[in-house]
Amino acid sequence: MLETPWTRENAPKADAVVTRVAGLGATITVADCGPVLFADPEARVVGAAHAGWKGAFGGVVEGTVAAMERLGARRANIHAAIGPLIRQPSYEVGEDFVARFRAADPAFLRFFADADRAGHFMFDLPGFIAHRLAEAGIGHVEDLGLDTYSDPERFFSYRRSTHRGEADYGRLVAAITLA
Repeated sequence: MLETPWTRENAPKADAVVTRVAGLGATITVADCGPVLFADPEARVVGAAHAGWKGAFGGVVEGTVAAMERLGARRANIHAAIGPLIRQPSYEVGEDFVARFRAADPAFLRFFADADRAGHFMFDLPGFIAHRLAEAGIGHVEDLGLDTYSDPERFFSYRRSTHRGEADYGRLVAAITLA
């Protein structure tokens, strides 16, 4: 919960932040993971979550919503936006990755498509995040539909950088604040 500004030195290690303090930005950094911004305009509570596959799988969406509720937000009033992230045509994974999802819930297999390479699959991270948002009771979800991997003119992609053998990499920043 953000109540006063943090510096880089005293910032907590967390995948999400929420606040109801006007002028303080709830900010997260991502590389190809999903930046998810939340707002309840009636309760004046905002949040930001770093929803990579591990976070989305592990409950970062649900945890962010619960933290917002502790500040007075109501699920029915929360709006969420999924920002630029790696999308299914660019996100190839192996069988061990799929097995983890299958073991948790066989219905999660709908977020995987066959890849060109045998034993590999294409993961729909934004679809999975949207599913977790819906399951958390968030009815207002906007997916910007932007792929970090396939759009090098606008976005950094860690995976693309790695595939190209580039020595350095960057981050994307997503932020939301109350005026």
